[in-house]
Amino acid sequence: MNRDKIQRLLLCAGMAGWGISILGVLLPWSAMDAILRNMGAAHPIDDPQLRYWFRMATASWSIIGMFYAAALFRPKKYRNLLPLLALGTLFEGVVLLIHGWSLNLPPLPFYGDVLFGLGLGVGLLLTLRRRS
Repeated sequence: MNRDKIQRLLLCAGMAGWGISILGVLLPWSAMDAILRNMGAAHPIDDPQLRYWFRMATASWSIIGMFYAAALFRPKKYRNLLPLLALGTLFEGVVLLIHGWSLNLPPLPFYGDVLFGLGLGVGLLLTLRRRS
């Protein structure tokens, strides 16, 4: 598999992984609460401010997914966005690793989130072409 195909596969993974967050914006809170509980949340989130921040965060993550989609579907136009997407996703993976360990989170979904951030970030960096 050549570098361009690997890069497109990584961009597709980034679009899906970040873009799935749109569900956190669109689904009713009862559905989101059930999803969060199934992902390991010990208690329902009843605080309106936390719910607001959750919606704000998922909207932001959805925008990152849109940037991945732009880079995937218009690669020539958005090629300069790739280093920022790679480094931003790598940074997210490091932040999740540090805080997941410090909070003693269980493996799921913690390990998956960290692997997504580190793997996607490093993978994209490795597929970037050197400027001549």
